[in-house]
Amino acid sequence: MAPAPVEAVAKSAASDFKKESASARLLGAGCAGVAELLVFHPVDTVAKRLMSNYGRVTSASQLNSVLFKEKAQAPIVTRYLSLFPGLGYAAAYKVLQRVYKYGGQPFVRDYLAKNHGQEFDRAFGKGNGKAMMHATAGSLIGIGEIILLPLDVLKIKRQTNPESFRGRGVLRIVADEGFGLYRGWGWTAARNAPGSFALFGGSAAAKEYLFRLNDYNKATWSQNFVASIAGASSSLIVSAPLDVIKTRIQNRNFENPESGFRILSNMARKEGVSSFFKGLTPKLLTTGPKLVFSFWLAQTLIPAFSKVM
Repeated sequence: MAPAPVEAVAKSAASDFKKESASARLLGAGCAGVAELLVFHPVDTVAKRLMSNYGRVTSASQLNSVLFKEKAQAPIVTRYLSLFPGLGYAAAYKVLQRVYKYGGQPFVRDYLAKNHGQEFDRAFGKGNGKAMMHATAGSLIGIGEIILLPLDVLKIKRQTNPESFRGRGVLRIVADEGFGLYRGWGWTAARNAPGSFALFGGSAAAKEYLFRLNDYNKATWSQNFVASIAGASSSLIVSAPLDVIKTRIQNRNFENPESGFRILSNMARKEGVSSFFKGLTPKLLTTGPKLVFSFWLAQTLIPAFSKVM
């Protein structure tokens, strides 16, 4: 007897979506941001200091100095605590960033689905159009993330160049620097656009093609975890070169800025092409899990909160 034909899985249209409540989106994203901060802030400091280091690290003692700066010879507990500079800025930035990004992307996705869903389907086909729509919504929300840039600048400077504060408080720095705190906004937007596209697009593609889900909110926690790995890995690799440039722009002293194009030119001439991927390995091994962790929590908590609220 011939085997029964396997029924093809119908691909869902881009305009087919399940809308979660606004409070569920904000609460789920906020919880993910708080959890990420508590677990991964020291890891973030390590990655930023590695990306900000000029030249090559050739010994363990040099690596120790790069990571722990003036606390390099201090006891191990003191060295560990030195990885928490700028925690106040990090708390404000990270929680607001995750609420904005993870909680905001569904609103942009809803708008695109309602007004342009059929156009995505016509351009890319069902299933493909839905994944592309999620990616596009992520890219748009990523570009708008530059509104939070001053908090990111302050956090990075506290992590990598604390002497730039020179005893000034936050309000004094804001008053003195003004729009200078948005230095590097163009490079940040250039990094966020493809990075967020890959983050949300990679996750949507995994749910669409790997797990054959028509309703992405029905993904199990394990499916969300795998989808988050796909999205986070894609995002970090795509955005790595621009992330290094952005970090170097932001960590310089306030009174001694340097343009992104000059940094790019100097890196290519003095440090070689590999310098654009400095910190990528530790980012994939450390920041990668951080992004996977928070993105997985947000994708799992938002539908869960939506069911009970």
